[in-house]
Amino acid sequence: MGKKKKKKSHVPFRVNLLFFSVFVLFSLLILRLGVVQIVNGETYKKEVDRTEDVIVSNPVPRGRMLDRNHQVIVDNHPKSAITYTNRNAKQDEMLQVAERLAVLIDKKTDKVTERDKKDHWILKNPEAARKKITEKEWKLFKEKKLDDKQIYKLQLKRITEEDLKQLSKKDMEVLAIFREFTSGYAMTPQIVKNEGVSQKEYAAVSENLQYLPGVNTTTDWDRTYAFESTLQTVLGRVTDSSEGLPQERLDYFLSRDYSRNERVGKSYLEMQYEDVLHGQKSKEKLITKKGEILGSELVSEGQRGKDLVLTIDMDLQKAVEEILEEEIWAAKRTRGTYLMDRAFVVLMDPHTGEVLTMAGKMIGKDENGKIVLQDYALGTISSSYNVGSSVKGATVLTGYKTGAITPGTTFLDAPMKIAGTPQVKKSWFNFQAIMNETRALRISSNVYMFKTAIEIADARYAYDQPLGFKNPNAFEDMRESFGQFGLGVRTGIDLPNEAIGYEGPLRLPGFLLDLAIGQYDTYTPMQMAQYISTIANGGYRIQPRLLKEIREPATEQEELGPIWKDIQPTVLNTIDVSERELKTVKEGLRQVMQHPEGTAYRRFADAPYSPAGKTGTAEAFYDGPLKKKGDKLIDVMNLSLVAYAPHNNPEIAMSVIVPWAYQGRSGHTANYEIGRKVLDRYFELKKKRMSGAEQEKPAEEDSETEEN
Repeated sequence: MGKKKKKKSHVPFRVNLLFFSVFVLFSLLILRLGVVQIVNGETYKKEVDRTEDVIVSNPVPRGRMLDRNHQVIVDNHPKSAITYTNRNAKQDEMLQVAERLAVLIDKKTDKVTERDKKDHWILKNPEAARKKITEKEWKLFKEKKLDDKQIYKLQLKRITEEDLKQLSKKDMEVLAIFREFTSGYAMTPQIVKNEGVSQKEYAAVSENLQYLPGVNTTTDWDRTYAFESTLQTVLGRVTDSSEGLPQERLDYFLSRDYSRNERVGKSYLEMQYEDVLHGQKSKEKLITKKGEILGSELVSEGQRGKDLVLTIDMDLQKAVEEILEEEIWAAKRTRGTYLMDRAFVVLMDPHTGEVLTMAGKMIGKDENGKIVLQDYALGTISSSYNVGSSVKGATVLTGYKTGAITPGTTFLDAPMKIAGTPQVKKSWFNFQAIMNETRALRISSNVYMFKTAIEIADARYAYDQPLGFKNPNAFEDMRESFGQFGLGVRTGIDLPNEAIGYEGPLRLPGFLLDLAIGQYDTYTPMQMAQYISTIANGGYRIQPRLLKEIREPATEQEELGPIWKDIQPTVLNTIDVSERELKTVKEGLRQVMQHPEGTAYRRFADAPYSPAGKTGTAEAFYDGPLKKKGDKLIDVMNLSLVAYAPHNNPEIAMSVIVPWAYQGRSGHTANYEIGRKVLDRYFELKKKRMSGAEQEKPAEEDSETEEN
């Protein structure tokens, strides 16, 4: 037998193949590691070490407002606050922090909505919320025939009142806190509580900040008013943290680096000068890595808002308001004053347009229902009235400008009858006399103004005959001229929402005559002050203003910083009349108060400051808060007064308006009483300050001598 052949084993081959494969794989792995470490190592290392810088802006206190004598009117009062900054935390993490914070503070739940409760219930009860969806609906969801939003809407719809009753009082506090957490942007501090934060709450939160990621204790600010309600309607308001940015100006503020929950001026001076009062926010750089904050770095400390020095004299403002209150109540004790509820005074420097006083008082009810006089200074620019004969200075000057009359033109003052007009057009007294413009102003002749208006319209008057106007633009000519004085146009005052008054719509000849005596169009108290200032200063219409200067914020709260901007007077236009014409009208206005025949002579004859001015009584219709829809028109009398002093070198101009003063043909003269007392108080206060300054001067000199 031949030798048996030995069977060859395949095991070593398979082992070798395995080893070879492992070798190849390890070689590839080593090659890949080499590429990673050598070729891309630095790039990957940078990616691992990469951090992001996020700039966070923190609000600063607003600038203050001071009066012309540097008395603080509006300031900031610090108050404790608790904030939350969302550092890209998940909802369950934020909820956990809210639950911890709810143990340390009390939080009001009045702003929690039903939708908030439902959202919170779903977050707290995920399994129960899941069961609100049927198996069929979950199947549709898996088949992508329903999306997340549709499922969530179904859950919200199926949550019952019984479900919501499961939320305890503490749950509601947690929800209120969680609601604040989620209402802001990531990396932006959000106010959680800033009203009524007790020392105990503030300390407890401060001590537990390590367990409350994102929560911080800080200082917030409230606006305070040193003179309480005085002028508050004009000073304006600031939004609170829950209001944040006004929706109608959202894009404007967001483009200027404001956060949505930031407080801004929402009305009048606070809104008008928001850019100045707001200040420069402090900036902090947060160093983050994958959403986690590793550290922070202060970029800039920021600076509180600049201070506004207003033209208002608060001592004078308060004195005028007291006079208004006294005279309103005194007038209300007379007959026919049921509808009277307000009065206004504006005091202005006729040469600079600086408003020294902007006072308005209106009868209303306080929170307890008690009848009180409330601040309505805003009414000096936002409400308008028929003012009567006070505008006759503008009528005469319009007559000059249009060539209808010249200095010395005379007319017979006698009752006028115009065909188609039911009532006789006449003066307040049947003078039956020839008079020029000076006497017409002095005794307040209506007929002189009527005939001036007829000349402007290029018409001819005959008793009981129609007035045929050859000048079809008579109304436009008179209104354009009146506008040059500030009547019926915006004065340009640095406040939003200024009214221009009401322009009578009909163009019948009789209404042109009414326009000439202030009984057709309506004007605001501020317009009246600008009008008389234009005459007082020699024919320059000056823009009225409340801002005197802007100051840099001082390092010490009680100090006043350097001037950042000094506001200069702005001339809007000049009146196209000659010096002689203007002098003639000014003489007529002087005689109103200083000539025995003048309509205001009895009240102003003994005034030591030599005033000039014009009185007004307008037949008007009541249009106040007591008027109801469908009511018949009620006849009332409006009272007005414009004045300046001294007549030969005016330093103060004034307008007084008492709307709906009384019913009937005669009544009180609150416009005279208010005007006299206000001008008296202005010059008394000026004298007192001058004497005080003189007394201080020698004392300063003595101290210097002693030091030397």
